[in-house]
Amino acid sequence: MGFGDIIEDDEFEQYRDYVTLRNYFSSELSEIVEELDDEDVEKIRNFRTHFNEKYSDHPIVGKKVDNIKNDFFHNFKQSFESNIDIDPSRLQGLTDGIFGMVMTLLIFGLALPASQLVTEGDFVTFLQSIAHTFGLTIISFVLVSSFWIYHHEFIKINSLNIPYLWMNIFFLACISTIPFTTSMIGAYSRFFLAEVIFGLNIFFTNLSFLIMYVYAYNRGFLENHPSKNEKRYVLNTFILIMALTVIVNLLDYNLSADFMYLFLLVPVISTLRDINFKMNS
Repeated sequence: MGFGDIIEDDEFEQYRDYVTLRNYFSSELSEIVEELDDEDVEKIRNFRTHFNEKYSDHPIVGKKVDNIKNDFFHNFKQSFESNIDIDPSRLQGLTDGIFGMVMTLLIFGLALPASQLVTEGDFVTFLQSIAHTFGLTIISFVLVSSFWIYHHEFIKINSLNIPYLWMNIFFLACISTIPFTTSMIGAYSRFFLAEVIFGLNIFFTNLSFLIMYVYAYNRGFLENHPSKNEKRYVLNTFILIMALTVIVNLLDYNLSADFMYLFLLVPVISTLRDINFKMNS
């Protein structure tokens, strides 16, 4: 819990005055104690213990303020996390635009051969040569489409701040690299590292979405104000997808590259979980 959640600005001034007085009296008390006998010192210690126990929950005097470092940290944190004057619809428009470009770039990754095909045999050979790349493109297109659906379904915000804005931008950066990593495994799928990079791309896309959703939920940015059960359902769904990403990479490397098509289970998993959640709500 941050300082802004405990005391307001006017209370902070009271706290600062309290610290000043406490330091003054502590200094004066140390000089007085030197002239007292042991019995009087013991009485003062008992009084201090009683005072601390009695006012331990006080918002100004209590122990909760012990975690406050200084005025600068409080003001910086409060300013950094305050809402900014940006229409959430503009961020939504930017998100939709990037998703549209990423889907288009995925299809542009498929190209006709540079030389003219003269026979049907040549055409069949060409189709066979791009079959793997075409399959990977479909997988990536389905994954990107799924993330677009998730963003529209779960991330409807009514306000935002700087941390959330950059979380969304990092999520879009992960989405934007999918065409590149798809082309990489299309050309170099024989290298395990290429498949790991693609898997990490999908994994971090999931993770960034999860972080963004949790932060928006905790800050009250979500329009529909989801319940704790709905939050748990969303988190568990994306944890399952991240687990599937790890499993696919391991199977793809150890057994067969065809296990990459298990990524097509992503929309199936989310759809089934959505139906189950609505039936039990």
